[in-house]
Amino acid sequence: MASILGSSSTAILASRSLVSPSSKLAIPSISISAGQSSGRKFYGGIGIQGRKGRPQFQFAVTNVATEINTVEQAQKADAKESQRPVFPFAAIVGQDEMKLCLLLNVIDPKIGGVMIMGDRGTGKSTTVRSLVDLLPEIRVVFGDPYNSDPEDPESMGIEVREKVTQGDELTVVMTKINMLDLPLGATEDRVCGTIDIEKALTEGVKAFEPGLLAKANRGILYVDEVNLLDDHLVDVLLDSAASGWNTVEREGISISHPARFILIGSGNPEEGELRPQLLDRFGMHAQVGTVRDAELRVKIVEERARFDKNPKEFRDSYKAEQEKLQEQISSARKTLSSVQIDHDLKVKISKVCAELNVDGLRGDIVTNRAAKALAALKGRDKVTAEDIATVIPNCLRHRLRKDPLESIDSGLLVIEKFYEVFS
Repeated sequence: MASILGSSSTAILASRSLVSPSSKLAIPSISISAGQSSGRKFYGGIGIQGRKGRPQFQFAVTNVATEINTVEQAQKADAKESQRPVFPFAAIVGQDEMKLCLLLNVIDPKIGGVMIMGDRGTGKSTTVRSLVDLLPEIRVVFGDPYNSDPEDPESMGIEVREKVTQGDELTVVMTKINMLDLPLGATEDRVCGTIDIEKALTEGVKAFEPGLLAKANRGILYVDEVNLLDDHLVDVLLDSAASGWNTVEREGISISHPARFILIGSGNPEEGELRPQLLDRFGMHAQVGTVRDAELRVKIVEERARFDKNPKEFRDSYKAEQEKLQEQISSARKTLSSVQIDHDLKVKISKVCAELNVDGLRGDIVTNRAAKALAALKGRDKVTAEDIATVIPNCLRHRLRKDPLESIDSGLLVIEKFYEVFS
């Protein structure tokens, strides 16, 4: 009896060591039964020398991949149903400047993101997170951790690019653009990616575990209170935002992967301004102020109370408006490439940038892109001076600051120069 107990405990421990609770692989289930046997037996492909007359444990191996997949699908469905309800984008009262900047970035991600600065309690985070419902679907390679685009080599991971080079067929699926939050307390390893410790210990191989920048590729990376982010993380974001690629050097691993994302940041200027180098990486800048109109304030309070009381009913009441916005965004993304801007208008945009002494050419590029995105949103195929007047303050005012101690211009200087040049 003692030998039986000793053997069973050893077998159970061995079976436990094969199973990782967090593993998503198809792990065989092992049932143990005692019986008389002698000689060499093969259990699960491993030869075990049995002693004559001693009871041995026989293993019956069955594959449970189907059961695991079914459980995972059920868990995903339950998680989707139990997700925290998001305030509808169409229900947000006022803050038109911030909403326009966000929509233009969804239509053309190459604008380069938006920085939202304003008083506390003005709905900055609520507005950004409400954008999730409006995000369109994109084509991605199935199972790829970098959300690789099957048609754009610049947005492909190394493995996908090798498959394309070899002529292998890619499995393509449609998925919504994802939005990720970058918490202030995140470590550099979690953001950039690091060595996969589990694989290193179990398989003895060096493998890369992707971080937040990999998951954010072709998506949105949101940093709340970005002006409080640690300097070393700011440097990482600067590097990735500039090149569109993230390079990781960790414990003998050297890997690069695409990291093209829309960078959205929000913060309160009372807590400190951003470095001019980081500000310049944001394509647009939106200033949010507290609503002063008493009627509007009452409406905001009432809408929030309705949402808190019954989120599902409140969201349903804005379903038609949300769907209309989704269609507008989808249509604008399709027609964006056909929108034209006259050469005279391009020259005037550059003249405004030159006379305002804007460093570099990002201001010119972003203003052109934002004006085209606005024309596409309005359903037109040609940019007008009115489109440029709408977007140019948001594209240039945060680029005028030369001294880190200066405050950001309100946009009046840009508007004055615009009318001076365009008149």
